[in-house]
Order: sequence, then structure tokens, then C-alpha cells
Amino acid sequence: MKTTVKPTFASAAIHGGKGNKDQYGAHTSPIYQTSTYMFDDVESGAKAFRHEEGGASHVYSRLGNPTVEELERTICALETYSLNDPESYMGMAFGSGMAAISTGIISFAFGGHIIAQNDLYGCTSQFLKEEVPGMGITVSFTDTSDVRNIEKLLKEHSDTRLIYLESIANPTLRISDIKAISQLAESYNALLMVDNTFATPYHMQPLDLGADIVVHSTTKYLGGHGTLIGGAMVAKVELFEESNTFLFRKNLGGIAGPMDAWLTTNGIKTLPIRMKQHNENAMKIAKWLEAHPKVEHVFYPGLKSHPQHELAKSIMNNGFGGMITFELKGGFEAGVSLMNKVELCTLAVSLGAVDTLIQHPASMTHSIVDEEIKKAAGITDGLVRISVGIEGVEDIIADLEQAMGNS
Repeated sequence: MKTTVKPTFASAAIHGGKGNKDQYGAHTSPIYQTSTYMFDDVESGAKAFRHEEGGASHVYSRLGNPTVEELERTICALETYSLNDPESYMGMAFGSGMAAISTGIISFAFGGHIIAQNDLYGCTSQFLKEEVPGMGITVSFTDTSDVRNIEKLLKEHSDTRLIYLESIANPTLRISDIKAISQLAESYNALLMVDNTFATPYHMQPLDLGADIVVHSTTKYLGGHGTLIGGAMVAKVELFEESNTFLFRKNLGGIAGPMDAWLTTNGIKTLPIRMKQHNENAMKIAKWLEAHPKVEHVFYPGLKSHPQHELAKSIMNNGFGGMITFELKGGFEAGVSLMNKVELCTLAVSLGAVDTLIQHPASMTHSIVDEEIKKAAGITDGLVRISVGIEGVEDIIADLEQAMGNS
């Protein structure tokens, strides 16, 4: 995007990833739905495989695709929006959030130690606990909302290469002090990797707070409509080069497909306006839940009762997001009952869609997580997670009321 003044975030979401004008003048970038590309001659093909100047720009879509590259530029533009040197960074698109997360973990922590947040997305937790030890990587889990826990582990594990956390923890909605943790990581020669799926760059830009790597499940808010699977990573180009991330993505095969990339790029164009409504609805619902007699506690960064509310105000922009978790007084049975009685809200895993999704971690997403880790992370039997949509907020509240009133 060429402009004489810095565009607003909303304009960057729409124009930030655009490359050269399409040869046919298409207003919306076309989908390059192709697996391979033609060479002008043998010499051009040979130069391409040797990565020499004058070679073909594209060889095979597992290695790079114009549609995927537009998405990569778009996400990079948003995650580096507040930085002074955005040109030093690049985005990488993946076939799923877990492809981005697992490729990043393998790339940046291979042969070393990871300090990980103890309340993570279930598959991330499972990957760290059950799979990475077989790759020569050791892992310590801790409550990263207390920086002292991280410093203690850094002192105990001199081979720590990576600190891994979520900008807003899934599903407890705890928030960690990314600024303080990034400074600590730097002093111990470790990298900080942040999953920014819940907050999105609209509400938080971890790179501006000092993080080294940001990952996303683009399936969620960036895509925004529940129509795709994808992931992304943003970091400095030199960091990708030093860690062989390009090679890992190429050989593990995790690159995004062009159709999902195209859907994500178009979804991002409405990200700011969607997030504004998600946030507005979530704040009203969180306050309503906090006053409900069947609710024990509500976790939402925008509430004064949230343990990191002041921290959230200092590191988040434009509000506090669309995710709420709350604990029902009736425990496991109350959680299951609520799930079975909602009508407007959709009983489904995932999040970040335009419609409201609700789920019960203890019986669904986190049923695969080790009981000890769940207990330490505060994932209780009565915990409910709701991804607030952009429907009429009064309709969402009415549905929750009838479902809890009948439970």
C-alpha cells in the first residue's frame, strides 16, 4: 500500500497486504488456485531452484503462492502497525493455528527448554506435554501472570530458548505482563512467543510490547466467519532465517492453501468493525453475568473484578475483546445442562465467528488436558467459555437467561 501518510489501522486491514495491480485490473485480488507454475525456460527454472536473481518468482504452492503472500503481508502490517521498523518483519501463513504453533516451537526451541503458560489451548498444551519431549525439548509449565514464576524457572533452566504464552489465556482469560516478560527473556537470551488469537492485533500488538514472535489461529477472529482453517506467524526476517523456520514450514508442509488464505484476507477487511461490536456485546454480557445468582465468578478483562484488569487497560487497545469465561455454581452438571439448553447460542468449539459460540472446557476442549495441569490453570468443572458474537446483545442475554433459568 503506497500512501504519503500512515494509514489508520482500519485502512491497513483493507489495503495493507495489496501487492502489484492485477494484470486484469481485478478490484478484489484473485485466488491463485494452482499447485505449480510454468517456467519461461529451463534457465529460469534452474535459477528459481537455486534462489538466484532472474529466476521464476513462484515454483510450487507449498513453497509460496501469490494469494497466500497477500495474507502474509496483511497480517504482518497489522501486527507491526505500531512499530518503527515494520519492514524488518514478515508474516508466514500456515494451514492451521496448530501448524503455526508447532512449527514455531520446533524452530525456536529445538534442543532446548520451554517455559510455557499453564492455561493454554488444549492442543497446544497436549503438544508441549506429550510430543515435544520426544524432539529433545523439555518443558516447564507455570502461571505466567506472575513474572516471578518465570524468573525462577529461567534461573533453574539455563538452556531455556523459548517462553510461550497467550495474550489472553484460553480459557481462563488470564493476562500476562508481556512487557516485563520480554525484558526478562532478553536478559536470559530467550525468545518470547505469544499466541495473539484471542486479542487480535486490533486489541493488542505483542511485538510492540517486546515479544519476538506472534502466532495466530486465523480460523478465529481474523477469518471471522467460521468458514476456514488457518494459522499465521509474524517475526523479524532475520529471526526466521536464523531458526530455519522457512525450511521447517517447507518440509513439514504446513503452508496455507490459497482458498483459505483468500477467505482470511477478505475476513480481515472487516476485523476492526467486527471487533468493536464483539467487544461492546461482551462487556454488556459480562456485567449481566456478574449479577446473575447462578454464576460464581466472571472472567473478563474489562471488568474491575478481573485480577489483571489494570494490566489489561495498560496493554490492550480499543477494548477487551469478545471472549468471556464464567464459573457456574452448579459445577460440571450445571455446565453440561447449560450447553444442552441454549437455543440462539451455538454449542460448538472454536471462537471468533460472527455468531455466538459456547462451550464447556471440562467436558469438551480441555477433556484431553492432564488433570494436574487443568487444576493448576484454574480450569474448573463449572467453567463455561463464550465467544460473544455480533448479534443483538439483548438476544444473546435472553438465550443465556432461559438456559440458566431452566437448569
